[in-house]
Amino acid sequence: MMNAILLVGHGSRDPEGNRELMEFARAVAEKAPENTVVETCFLELTRPSIAEGVTACVDKGATRVVLVPIILFAAGHAKIDIPNAIDRAKIRYPQVEFVYGRPIGVHEKVVQIMQTRLQEAQPVLVTANQGGAAVAAPPAPVTDEETAVLVLGRGSSDPDANSDFFKMTRMLWEKLPYKWAESSFIGVTQPSFPDGLQRCLLLGAKKIVIMPYFLFTGVLIKRIDEMTAEFAAAHPDIQVEIGGYFGFHPKLVELVLERANEGLNGRVAANCDNCQFRLEAAKHHHHHHDHDHGHDHHHDHDHDHDHDHHHHHHDHAHDHSHDHHHDHDHGHSHDHHAHDHDRHNEEHHTHEHAVSSREASLDYHHDHDGELQHSHHELEGTMNSQNKEGGDGENNSPEDAGHAQIAAASERVNRP
Repeated sequence: MMNAILLVGHGSRDPEGNRELMEFARAVAEKAPENTVVETCFLELTRPSIAEGVTACVDKGATRVVLVPIILFAAGHAKIDIPNAIDRAKIRYPQVEFVYGRPIGVHEKVVQIMQTRLQEAQPVLVTANQGGAAVAAPPAPVTDEETAVLVLGRGSSDPDANSDFFKMTRMLWEKLPYKWAESSFIGVTQPSFPDGLQRCLLLGAKKIVIMPYFLFTGVLIKRIDEMTAEFAAAHPDIQVEIGGYFGFHPKLVELVLERANEGLNGRVAANCDNCQFRLEAAKHHHHHHDHDHGHDHHHDHDHDHDHDHHHHHHDHAHDHSHDHHHDHDHGHSHDHHAHDHDRHNEEHHTHEHAVSSREASLDYHHDHDGELQHSHHELEGTMNSQNKEGGDGENNSPEDAGHAQIAAASERVNRP
């Protein structure tokens, strides 16, 4: 049997970001088990597509292919688009075994990566003209009790992914000497980056360290650099530092190979093959876009499925030219499904099935198998308070005027 690891990146409008993923893939290949093919593909915006990546693996003799999403958290892409591409690959290559690996997800190695990047954080210098010469003001000493880390993510329309992001911020905070670690997003959801910065100020931070929660460079990383510099210039009394994105950290290579080995050794989280929710959704939500629109549900669990069905709200409102209202009859009462997978001591994930019209328009209008040549991320470059999604980001919701709420949440925390 010949094994192959197919790394599935998101794809960026910034060629530099795509080159970085390819370079990262070479680092993974160097550490991969012997006689294992390593190929790379992208969900959108660049090539090779997933279908082309699968073909490359098969052409090199692979009889088992594990697809590993080089994606931080499981949202629409990891839950719907990649499984759909795997379904199509199984039809094209029935003789090949396809295994779906987990995305990066919640992992201690990611905390270690962030700790490294925080240690390497560089000050954003604010200059003042003195006699025509630009002179950097010397920083005043700031204690850990006056320091905040602001973790900045891409943002998703999937509450599951956003909650995992907040969990990672908390896991980081547990390892830090600093008083505060806050979460914010560059797009799609709240709190926004400016809101996060404002919150740090209201908490009383005299030093703010920005921690971009991104794998590789791209349009958004460059926009974050610009926005950070603008904030530092507007607040010369605050020390501002910025850390690097994850990049080629050796722990990231280890983690991706760990995800691949889970699949190759049969310990991977279940993909969508036997998930009745996705199969039922595929029957009901097949639109003229040639996309299977299914439910958002997390796949960070093992194969043994104990489905505990609870009564929650489950509302499908798809933003199309026609509305879809489906009554699902699964032989049990449910509006929303939560899967309990404690059997293998896995993280417990609630499967978020509430698909808003914005989710439908943002996350599910894709064909990532090269069959449809269109993208719904056409306006990435405009990164204002209504930022548009690109290869690295999504729509930034209008900022809430919630600074009073930020102030109300500014209770000080006693750190050890």
